[in-house]
Amino acid sequence: MNKIVKIILAAVVMLSMSSVTLSADVAKGQKLYLKKLKGACNMNGAKMATQHSQGEWKVIGNGAGLATELKKICPSVKDKALKGKYLPHYYDFFFEYANDSGNVPSC
Repeated sequence: MNKIVKIILAAVVMLSMSSVTLSADVAKGQKLYLKKLKGACNMNGAKMATQHSQGEWKVIGNGAGLATELKKICPSVKDKALKGKYLPHYYDFFFEYANDSGNVPSC
């Protein structure tokens, strides 16, 4: 019985730690945008995020659809800047500061 409790406890700890690392972050998305995309897009983060409404960003999503949309808006963006691990952060940033959100980023 003691062994089962330890296994369950270990599983709970691992799941809670992994959920923290998998969550996207608006601030990280803003930093990534400034570092990876701003030069290729020739626009600041506020202008980029307001290309769409929150509903439109939701339809685009945070995966391959977002990468495709970013290539369409910024044709000179490099594939390296569109890694899968960056896309959820970009998405959160764009969604948070979309044209109908009323929020304005500081970049």
